[in-house]
Amino acid sequence: RIYREWNVPGRGTTDENLLELAAAVLGGSKTSRLYQRLVYQDKLADDVSVEVEQHVLAGLFNLQVDVKKGADPARVEAAIADEWQKFLKNGPTADELARVKTETRASFVRGLEKVNTQASILAQGQLYRNDPGAYLKDFKEYMAATPAQVGAVANRWIAKGDYTLTVVPGKVEQTDMANVAGRAAVSGAPVPVLSAKGDYRTVASSVDRSKGVPEVRTFPDLSFPALQRGKLDNGVEVILAERHTVPAVQMQLLFDAGYAADQGRKLGTSSFTMAMLDEGSKNLDSVEIAKRKQRLGAMIASGCGLGYCNATLNALDDQLKPSLELFADIVRNPAFRAADISRLRGQWLAGIAQEKSQPTGIALRTLPPLLYGKGHAYAIPFTGTGTEASIKSLSAADMHAFMGDFIRPDNMQILVAGDTTLDKIIPQLNAAFGNWKAPAGKVPAKNIGKVAPPPQVRVYLVDRPGAQQSLILAGSLAPSTEAPNDLEIQTMNGAFGGTFTSRLNMNLREDKHWAYGAFSFLQNAQGQRPFMLYAPVQTDKTAPSVAEMLKEAKGVIGDKPLTAQEIGKIKVGDVRSMPGGYQTTSAVMGALQGIALYKRPDDYVQTLKSRIEAQTDASVEAAAKEIIHPDQLTWVIVGDLAKIEAPIRALNLGQVQVLDADGKPAAGKPAK
Repeated sequence: RIYREWNVPGRGTTDENLLELAAAVLGGSKTSRLYQRLVYQDKLADDVSVEVEQHVLAGLFNLQVDVKKGADPARVEAAIADEWQKFLKNGPTADELARVKTETRASFVRGLEKVNTQASILAQGQLYRNDPGAYLKDFKEYMAATPAQVGAVANRWIAKGDYTLTVVPGKVEQTDMANVAGRAAVSGAPVPVLSAKGDYRTVASSVDRSKGVPEVRTFPDLSFPALQRGKLDNGVEVILAERHTVPAVQMQLLFDAGYAADQGRKLGTSSFTMAMLDEGSKNLDSVEIAKRKQRLGAMIASGCGLGYCNATLNALDDQLKPSLELFADIVRNPAFRAADISRLRGQWLAGIAQEKSQPTGIALRTLPPLLYGKGHAYAIPFTGTGTEASIKSLSAADMHAFMGDFIRPDNMQILVAGDTTLDKIIPQLNAAFGNWKAPAGKVPAKNIGKVAPPPQVRVYLVDRPGAQQSLILAGSLAPSTEAPNDLEIQTMNGAFGGTFTSRLNMNLREDKHWAYGAFSFLQNAQGQRPFMLYAPVQTDKTAPSVAEMLKEAKGVIGDKPLTAQEIGKIKVGDVRSMPGGYQTTSAVMGALQGIALYKRPDDYVQTLKSRIEAQTDASVEAAAKEIIHPDQLTWVIVGDLAKIEAPIRALNLGQVQVLDADGKPAAGKPAK
């Protein structure tokens, strides 16, 4: 990876605003100069980004390039230099600048929906520039900028004076870099100049601070729209939540598919196929799609979760019709061109390699197949990326077959949230999707049948020589997200390990200081879902941390049940966070998705407060006993086995097996 930086003016200056536009043209998206050159044309990089890092005294203009495996870094450097000089000589084109401005405007409009964002914008203006309305000046400068102005400021600040750092793959350093001295000062550097001493003094205040932080006595009510339902001409169901806070509409095409649909296919088919949708339709290539999205200020994406795949559109009101036309073309007419598949395959394989080099990625790839067992739809890496072998062999025919089986109108719901009405949106959706006909054959079933718990505790170790810390992940299977007592399960998890002040984190982080964080969490699923304990800990405390996590798990269902105070804290926090949690259209869309996926009633959100408050301590304690089973845990621990294997074996948790980064038994390491 290549990092390159220039010192540039600090936040709030005209030059900094113009440099933001320059950064977007150079490396802000797949239509940018450097992405086009390095990823598309020369095929030397997997990714490129350019951005301005804002600070008060000075900013940083950052370039980052992920060099493709096997590519010559010198060629990358030469290509960067060539494109940089072209930009410095001619500046951006009028079309490039217009597209970036439209994206800036769209992002600004969407951001204003959130009170937190509004407060941050006003506060930053007041703090840094003594003017809460400073954002208006910045916005006007963005919109009024000319290609000549952007080119001039680029020549002034990013034509020379850069610092480059190249990071190459290597073994994990066993040296604790926190104890390594930094680089010596460069001779001839300017002498630091301190700011003038401020005239700071205290003033009289009428606020009584003796009792601590003032108590909050009133809380806002939840505002969530009533759901409306309709149908397209072809029978596709539409669910609408009106929210007229900003002039934008969001929609989601929700398909019953997901990583679980990879069963019987090459692993990674679902997520790779959905990632390919905006790489080209029959009439538009990936670059033209990206340019049209920019011109419209539209956000279009597609992907998968464990049990679903989706395609999403976020469009400005005044551009909804052309945005919807582009969206429909992307979803209904994917091209799957060989060149696009090859490019994305290279990036995908690099991502898998990165997952397998990181402890968390290794654990999330390894644990689910162990929990669910061979033949289950969830017995797959929960990253959804598949394996190197499966992605290398994935073909356009495989992707077309997946589309025919799952991405079809009889397997789809359309969720809409935002500034529209049912009477307005149904005709627009009919024009885009109403004539879409389902192919012959049924949608394949996914095997998400119930899995019996293991007869005993299992421990799997993955070696990461030289690692400064270990990653502990333990899991067992819990009921579906559709369970009638899901709220009690969530409350229990919040108190046990799901929040900062939960038992697990207070023990390992706040009391023992062995981890930056220790938590438990549940992965939503239509079938049995995993309940997992997670803790990255310092290497010499790996076995003691496992012992403490096990002690907490046994205690919460034994002699140390959750207290009324612990349960009440989670309930109060959940209720009071709801108005802020549902203030954006994106949050409303997330709730719609949950209602559709997990068969929740239309008034699920509106009745959530009363149902949270109605939970009893006994029902939450019962959820703990239903979910937490210390004698059924499967442990995956990633770390330096030379230091942690013997202490873990000494805990006598159960049979111990050493695995490689692919989750397969390590050579010469039998289970015992």
